[in-house]
Amino acid sequence: MRYGGHTSCLAVARDGGPPRLMLDAGTGLRRAAALLEEPFDGTIMLTHLHWDHVHGLPFFTAGDRPDARVTLLLPEQHGAGSAEEVLARGMSPPHFPIGPGQLRGRWSFGQLAGGELKAEGFTVEAAEIPHKGGRTFGYRVSDGHSVLAYLPDHGPTELGPGPEGWGEYHPAALALAAGADALVHDAFWLGAEAAPEAMLGHTTADYAVELGRRARVRRVVLTHHRPDRTDHELDQLADRFRADPSVMVAAEGTVIEL
Repeated sequence: MRYGGHTSCLAVARDGGPPRLMLDAGTGLRRAAALLEEPFDGTIMLTHLHWDHVHGLPFFTAGDRPDARVTLLLPEQHGAGSAEEVLARGMSPPHFPIGPGQLRGRWSFGQLAGGELKAEGFTVEAAEIPHKGGRTFGYRVSDGHSVLAYLPDHGPTELGPGPEGWGEYHPAALALAAGADALVHDAFWLGAEAAPEAMLGHTTADYAVELGRRARVRRVVLTHHRPDRTDHELDQLADRFRADPSVMVAAEGTVIEL
């Protein structure tokens, strides 16, 4: 009730302006629309195509209007068709009344192979990271002054248990996070709640904090909480790391200024 129940969406703005870059399009995208007093004119970048990262798209009121401009980018899906065709598998009749191409405004859809690109005045580095059930990217976003790393779904145990049993600290994750002002990272599990083989493509809060330490980030933002996690349990998680000012537990509507 206090930390919120919307699924993954991070709105990125610069120089005090409205958000022009959205990372993921979970149901939080509907809340992000409330930050806009005008039609959305920008880019949405998906880390992957699981439902909790795309189901906000048809309810994005700031983007579904005639005067909006939206570029939507997703990880390249080898041999699966165009970006619009891939999205339409989950957003079209009988699952939903319209397809992606029927959203109002000027929408364009594309696929990313990884590497560096420019988007809305930001430089974005995209790199593939392990996550169960489909190609997944992490993103490193910079405006030339500040750096944000975004790895909301990350299953490093796919590459082995690592030194603590939480998963390997692999080169892609370390490179995306290196020296970042903020690392927004998957913290689905707590401690020994699940064996590595049962982590469902996610990792622990402890892994996220240690990854941040190894990558020398200024702030670790724990996110993508397990859906049945209670406010009290998240308070306890925050208490565990209270002595470390570089760690915070994300709540819906959290604003971070870099």
